[in-house]
Amino acid sequence: MAPGLNRCGDDGLAWHGRRGGIAPALIVGDRGRALDIAGIGLAEVAAFIAVGFVAQLIDGALGMAFGVISSTLLISLGVPPAAASAGVHAAETFTTAASGASHIAHRNVDWRLFGRLAIPGVIGGVAGAYVLTTVSADAARPFVLAYLTGIGIYLVWRGTHYPSTHKPPRIVEPLGLAGGFLDAAGGGGWGPVVTGNLLVQGAEPRKTIGTVNTTEFVLTTTISATFIATLGWAMFTAATIGLLIGGVLAAPFGALVAKRVRPTVLLVLVGTVLVLTGAYGIWKALS
Repeated sequence: MAPGLNRCGDDGLAWHGRRGGIAPALIVGDRGRALDIAGIGLAEVAAFIAVGFVAQLIDGALGMAFGVISSTLLISLGVPPAAASAGVHAAETFTTAASGASHIAHRNVDWRLFGRLAIPGVIGGVAGAYVLTTVSADAARPFVLAYLTGIGIYLVWRGTHYPSTHKPPRIVEPLGLAGGFLDAAGGGGWGPVVTGNLLVQGAEPRKTIGTVNTTEFVLTTTISATFIATLGWAMFTAATIGLLIGGVLAAPFGALVAKRVRPTVLLVLVGTVLVLTGAYGIWKALS
């Protein structure tokens, strides 16, 4: 048991983290009682609101980063990987709904691409959530991160050397399957895998980012339901509430950025985020 984590008492409730610190969080026990939001103070969630806002602003504008940033934060605070992924996906169920609605309002969604991504993504997400709660997938993580770092370097180079020409992507369904699996199993990966690889194939950045963000709502809802079935309601914490609030507040701004910024600039920004998150993840995995 992690330091400062008290076991569930007779009332079925538990506190996660040290009392008075940044991460104390009331979680629901096995009996499935409702989360006592009134018992969570602003000081406990303020930092998570800020992280959720920044992460969703980046995610909404570039099609990635909310899961990676949020999961990395929770794991660094001592939250087990399965619980961190579950909590992040619970928050993303709401943030992606707000982000998707904003992208739809700004006409950033390609509905044909949406259909090709949604079903494989759901299948991969359910499989990844099940794997994460039964076996460890850490061995493959450095290789995936190295691959995504390479994709990021290529996108930065392409954005600075190539004119803004686009073509429909050919490989879509396998990306949805792989992205859904890695997103659930690794606590983040849908955006980097799917957005990054679609852009490499020449897809138009604004529509790609908007479509991937909107499709993610279907994915995260399915993954969250799978985690609830396997972990129970203990996935809902003060951290989850904070990430949710910050993410919902930032969602409209991310969609607006994706609409207004030039495609070549979006390519460079997406590539930069991939390189930074990939390199950091590799360093953490190998240290």
